[in-house]
Amino acid sequence: MPTSLDRRAARAGTAAIAAIVVAGLTGCAATSNADTGTTAAPAATDDGGGSGEKVTIKFSWWGSDSRVASTQAIIDAFEAENPDIHVEPVSTTWDDYFETMNVMAAGNDTPDVMTQDDRYLTEYASRGLLADLGSLDVDTSHVDPSVVETGVIDGNLYGIATGINVHAVVANPAAFEAAGVALPDDTTWTWEDYSEIAAQVSAGSDGAVTGVQNYSFIEPVLAIYARQHGEELFTPDGAIGVSPQTIESWFQRSVDQIAAKAEPSASTSTEVQGAGVDGSLVATGKGAMAWFWSNQLGAIEKTAGHPLTLLRAPGDTQFERTGEYFRAAMYYSISAKSAHPEEAARFVDFMLNSQTAGDINLTDRGLPSNLEVREAVLPKLSEADKTSAAFIQALTDDDVVADSKPVPPKGSGEVSDITGRINSDVIFGKITPADAATRWIDEVTKAIGR
Repeated sequence: MPTSLDRRAARAGTAAIAAIVVAGLTGCAATSNADTGTTAAPAATDDGGGSGEKVTIKFSWWGSDSRVASTQAIIDAFEAENPDIHVEPVSTTWDDYFETMNVMAAGNDTPDVMTQDDRYLTEYASRGLLADLGSLDVDTSHVDPSVVETGVIDGNLYGIATGINVHAVVANPAAFEAAGVALPDDTTWTWEDYSEIAAQVSAGSDGAVTGVQNYSFIEPVLAIYARQHGEELFTPDGAIGVSPQTIESWFQRSVDQIAAKAEPSASTSTEVQGAGVDGSLVATGKGAMAWFWSNQLGAIEKTAGHPLTLLRAPGDTQFERTGEYFRAAMYYSISAKSAHPEEAARFVDFMLNSQTAGDINLTDRGLPSNLEVREAVLPKLSEADKTSAAFIQALTDDDVVADSKPVPPKGSGEVSDITGRINSDVIFGKITPADAATRWIDEVTKAIGR
């Protein structure tokens, strides 16, 4: 039986739009039989003076004021080309986004088009809230197939990546030079090299600069580490796929680095973690290395006041396979019960494939997943974003990214907090790395209901 991806490929370039029929959908976790969808706006005369009916679709996203402004510009451009459609914006901060979405779903008012995060994609799909985009006319022919796969669950395409990011080591060359330590060869370095070099920087600067910022609370880096060990945090069927031994060694590395003064004390690490991007060690000149998403380089450089560089994950040549993966910065999804699936699909297609939208977005929603749009926006990017784009291209050219990471299961949105809490207890010496591994497995198992 052909999958939704096969069906979509067969339709690429056609103008046919399929309607979706979804029966027996379940509702929110806390509300049974929650319906979704919107209603059309009253009939309106189109720009050409005809009597065509204008419909209203809702589009939800999270982000800053600058994203609100840029998204409205995209909506304006879309409406100019599609006078029969009005897009009603629904935006919140990240902290409020999914609470708002849950309230809207419970009130039968899920937006027609919504922005999704990979940690919640399975949850929304399993609740019957998302349409299979493979049954709608959204062209993904210019998106790398491995990136398309990041939104596939059980053969259905529930989210299309707006753009991609990778987790990388942000390094301060000036800190290395001042400490008398050479920048590592990131095409060959191991995790042991990483720890040793960090300790050398701390020692060479007489403690003025710390080699690396604590990273063992960062779930995406743990995912890289697990993949290097031939494992995944989660298997394709939604079970835990990482061993207790790998989790223990992960936390043990951080304990050892604190002892070697390669990374800061637990109290300093906690302070720095709470200070965010602007308060990071590499942004404030107090550290040589820290882990961040590639699209955060510009913000870190702005605070630092000088150029920084990106390094590949240590260990990618140390084990049998690489660990790096392309992560969807976010996804475009469509409500399973949208009253206007065709119009919703036209809007998603515009945001994904229109050069106009690409020129407005640039890298605000990740490096564009549409490869043609990406190529066209490159000259318009800031120097930091050009560095990030070149870094991602080099990973592609060198086949560093072997495959996509399975979509996390329902409940995985709690894993980041779980990892952070356990890491705090580890670095403060309250529990051993072995105890941490047991607790991580237990708490994550409970979170995902397995």
